[in-house]
Amino acid sequence: MEFTFNHNNINVLDLEKSLNFYSEALGLVEVKRIEPQDGSFILVYLGDGSTQHSLELTWLRDRSEAYNLGDNEFHLALTVDDFEAAYEHHQKMGCICFENKEMGIYFINDPDNYWVEILPARF
Repeated sequence: MEFTFNHNNINVLDLEKSLNFYSEALGLVEVKRIEPQDGSFILVYLGDGSTQHSLELTWLRDRSEAYNLGDNEFHLALTVDDFEAAYEHHQKMGCICFENKEMGIYFINDPDNYWVEILPARF
């Protein structure tokens, strides 16, 4: 028996805002969308164009309050081939929320305050 990663899911309040963020900040693109006829939810899967792993954004029509992220100790992590350029880009976007210069990493936060760790390719 062999298991392989398929996707991670996060729930979002404003789907378009989240789609724009993940496109601008990380270059992720929509690879699949599921919308039931009743419009009660939308699932959008984002991919990086290099791996099969995807990020599922779930929007729920009847949800209006922010999601409780607890202590926000969970996160996604992505490596980048040009760490310095990514850092400058995220600085300009104003989305860097934590830096660990000692480890050579930093985190950005999305519109719903989920954290994404940015790692240099050598990590």
